[in-house]
Amino acid sequence: MYKLTRNLSKTRFTVVGVNIIDCFRRNGSYYITTPIFYVNSAPHLGHLYTALISDASHRFHQLLGQNDTFFATGTDEHGSKIQQAAVNANMSLPDFCTRISEEYKTMFTHFDVRYSDFVRTSQDRHVSAVQHFWKELKSRGHIYKGSYAGWYCVADEAFLTESQLKVQKLSDGKEINVSSESGRIVEWTEEDNYKFKLSHFKDDLLHWLKNETTVQPSKFHKILVRTIEEGAMDVDLSISRPAKRVHWGVPVPDDADQTVYVWLDALVNYLTVVGYPHKMTRWPPVHVVGKDILKFHAIYWPCFLLASGLEPPRSVQVHSHWIIDGEKMSKSLGNVVDPMQAAEKFTPSGLRYFLLREGTPHSDANFNEEKAINMMNAELADTLGNLLNRCTGKTVNQDQIFPGFSAENYERYCSSSAALLKERLTVLPDEVSDHYKHFNFYKGIEEIILTLHEANRFFEANKPWELRKSKDSRDHLDIVLHVVMETLRISAIGLQPIIPELSSLILNKLGISSNHRLWEHMRCSFAKDSALETCEQRFIPEENVLVYKKIALKK
Repeated sequence: MYKLTRNLSKTRFTVVGVNIIDCFRRNGSYYITTPIFYVNSAPHLGHLYTALISDASHRFHQLLGQNDTFFATGTDEHGSKIQQAAVNANMSLPDFCTRISEEYKTMFTHFDVRYSDFVRTSQDRHVSAVQHFWKELKSRGHIYKGSYAGWYCVADEAFLTESQLKVQKLSDGKEINVSSESGRIVEWTEEDNYKFKLSHFKDDLLHWLKNETTVQPSKFHKILVRTIEEGAMDVDLSISRPAKRVHWGVPVPDDADQTVYVWLDALVNYLTVVGYPHKMTRWPPVHVVGKDILKFHAIYWPCFLLASGLEPPRSVQVHSHWIIDGEKMSKSLGNVVDPMQAAEKFTPSGLRYFLLREGTPHSDANFNEEKAINMMNAELADTLGNLLNRCTGKTVNQDQIFPGFSAENYERYCSSSAALLKERLTVLPDEVSDHYKHFNFYKGIEEIILTLHEANRFFEANKPWELRKSKDSRDHLDIVLHVVMETLRISAIGLQPIIPELSSLILNKLGISSNHRLWEHMRCSFAKDSALETCEQRFIPEENVLVYKKIALKK
């Protein structure tokens, strides 16, 4: 972790005289987070999607051989909405928060989301971190107390400027102000609270944003810069609420009449899980967030960190939302997708696959059951599962082996029919790696599926079911099986961040040991740059495996 010092003459932050952007990647660790999820209601599809993106990225970096990786998630349990939700559920606040928090944990376990730490904002360690962070901001002169008057959105728990409002006409003709971002009602509020000198950090934030990789995809970087230029930072930020209105929160140090603003409280969780305020070896983080909370993570949070003398995030990776059959997901429409119920139909692995295959960071994705079923059937059951069964089944693979490689036999029997497959497998590890590094999981999956399609065509062209009939064709059969099984091996390694359980099933069936499943093991035996002449055959388990059971479409 690097401490920042203020260079008053240039209004820039430096790290021992070095520009902060230059030192972002000195630390060899990889620390990734989800936003902590608000416990005012049960988890839905969008929450799972965010967690899957972070989980896939975390798993990918582990496959790269990175030893120090850390994936944090958790629940945000303070604020007026939680107070009201607990009342509606006729439960005490602690019990209500625990119930919903456990629902998230259950969902993550069910979908194999393998986090390193699960933080709750009601935990003592977090409350201590928040109060220490507050004191740090105050001691540095960035917090002051004053009267605040403005438009307040109860649902969003945020004050909004005039530029963040729009007029909405009701059915009776009455006009009201709503948030232009969320569409939720705002009301004029006047109260005493603490403010953060947000406006003082505009130049520093824009300096951080000069590196366009700090916020990705680029469309969100442009939106953010435009928002700042339009005045989003011109007004200081209210960072506390009267305890008589919001009692369920972290008390402001030395002022029991105020509680810490829920977003300041929540954002500090990223520090809590890495040991703040004590020694932090993992910093700065990569944040995965939905587009609706971009300003909190890419405006407020970097400014809080800079003000406290800490580095801003390494990057903020933004994703878009899911719509359901072309409509926005909402309780009022009754179309909120419960991931646990969806998993009963699609299986957890199937839903993992569909969300990461269909979801795109830059634009909203459509969740349609028929489309999901068709994709899972075609790609998991047919393209992947059926190819595995065809080359490992006793019909063509009587000896139950992963045949060894012979460069001589490859040139003799397959150099022509496997030419396209060879090209794809030669570049596949680097192409998929590049897509995964940039959080474009859908593109990486597409490359793997196209490669498997080519392997299926190769299998059909060589007709191994005919080759098995003649002993004279044994060398030809073995090299065909090797090429297809090698393609499956490489594909399964590349799919581990996406569908870890199914990938493990495939690699087990191919007889691949657990210590030969890293990214470096995706090197193909017959790739263009391979100098391999031969490799030994190995026996495979005889048990039949079903990668994915087809789902029947309702007529």
